[in-house]
Amino acid sequence: MAHPCAFVIFGAAGDLSRRKLMPALFHLWRGGHLDERTAFVGAARREWDDNAFRDEAAGSLREFVGADVLQDGAWERFAARLFFVGFDMNDQSGYERLKQRLEELDETSGVGQRRVFYLATPPQAFALASRQMDAAGLTQPLKTEDGDWPRIVVEKPFGRDLASSRELDAELLRSFDEERIYRIDHYLGKEMAQNLMVFRFGNTIFESIWNRNWIDHVQISVAESIGVENRGKTYEQMGAARDIVQNHIMQLLATVAMEPPSRFDAQRVRAEKTTVIEAIRPVDPESAETDFVRAQYIADAAGGQPVKGYRQENQVASDSLTETYMAGKFHIETWRWNGVPFYIRTGKRLSKRVTEASIHFKEPPMTLFRDCGGAPSNILTMRIQPDEGISLSIDAKKPGVAMALESALMAFRYSEAFPDRVMPDAYETLIMDVIMGDSMLFAPSEMHAAAWAVLDPLLTAWESPEICPLDFYPAGAAGPQSANAIMQRDGRKWSHF
Repeated sequence: MAHPCAFVIFGAAGDLSRRKLMPALFHLWRGGHLDERTAFVGAARREWDDNAFRDEAAGSLREFVGADVLQDGAWERFAARLFFVGFDMNDQSGYERLKQRLEELDETSGVGQRRVFYLATPPQAFALASRQMDAAGLTQPLKTEDGDWPRIVVEKPFGRDLASSRELDAELLRSFDEERIYRIDHYLGKEMAQNLMVFRFGNTIFESIWNRNWIDHVQISVAESIGVENRGKTYEQMGAARDIVQNHIMQLLATVAMEPPSRFDAQRVRAEKTTVIEAIRPVDPESAETDFVRAQYIADAAGGQPVKGYRQENQVASDSLTETYMAGKFHIETWRWNGVPFYIRTGKRLSKRVTEASIHFKEPPMTLFRDCGGAPSNILTMRIQPDEGISLSIDAKKPGVAMALESALMAFRYSEAFPDRVMPDAYETLIMDVIMGDSMLFAPSEMHAAAWAVLDPLLTAWESPEICPLDFYPAGAAGPQSANAIMQRDGRKWSHF
């Protein structure tokens, strides 16, 4: 059981709070994972009182969890733990009022100055909020038996490049020690993302062949079937590389490629992941042109319905050059992985929503069954979403008098293996880790710096129109044809979604 704390959400009226944070906090509280004295404090530029915030929270749960949860007696007890302080984040007096309210909760709820500040705000507000909290005396360190407080949680993106990332870190570190900063990446809270480490280091069968001697290449795909929805203005400032590759894909790549830690704790696990990213070969202008593609979706029919192109989305420039898709390959220059390419791809408005890492093993030294069909190699696929699970493609003889092979799957599915267990939302896992003081699934500053160091040269190269010019693909497709050329030059092909 976690100690009671005050969980403060900046941006409590925003989409992230309504869709993810409030449902996650309610599930954790109702499930008995949080102390019932825990206080949930919303902060936003709204003229609400506590009751108005409770009504807003009820609306969030009704929409994103189900109206029936409000009939549960747990809702009334949870609602009584919701409080609100309204102010503009530029207004220093608002932080003073927030401090006063938190001090009142210290007295009435026994939270003992244990506080979590969750910045569910636009990234440009991170440094401002940190400075203003510091000026109000809200960031003074407190050491307890359950770790150091207060803690701050920041959402991606963590800067736009290496320089801005370092500037943001410097701002946060003026008010919070590194141990109290939680840079959240919701992909790492997904069950299968966590299971990657368990699969590798908890089972001996694969670790002996998890290297360049047996693995031909690795593919990591993060595909989305939706467009930018209401994020046009924000997405214009990021694109696929900053939005997905710098964080989600780099984290998955590091989890697949990391060395076994000497001990399963946050410090050692994060250090091994950081080492992997630091070992990625820098992208030079030549490889930026030959090993990467960037593209943007255009209008087409997806699922039988007309879909507008990216440039027709709200708050997107009509001549935008922002990529909604990118693909390429990285090389990890370590003893284990030298010579094994890691192919990555991500995009919006693709044919299917799927996130997975697939390990493509080398072909047998002799192809004994060349004329009998079957697959050319074994592929181990670790599906993060949807339908979380692991599958291994193998060759099997088809029943009959003739020697004929067919590819078959050995598969593990979470939904089948644990039919009575409800999969927690990733935010539930990560919020619980913040409250418990476990930073294993959160990236330290040096990990993000290493990821930006890899991407910065590529992003710089893309500023020259003659290098890796923007390609296009119809909405609902699997991506641009130019992405296939990366694989074809190497005698390989993308896995089907």
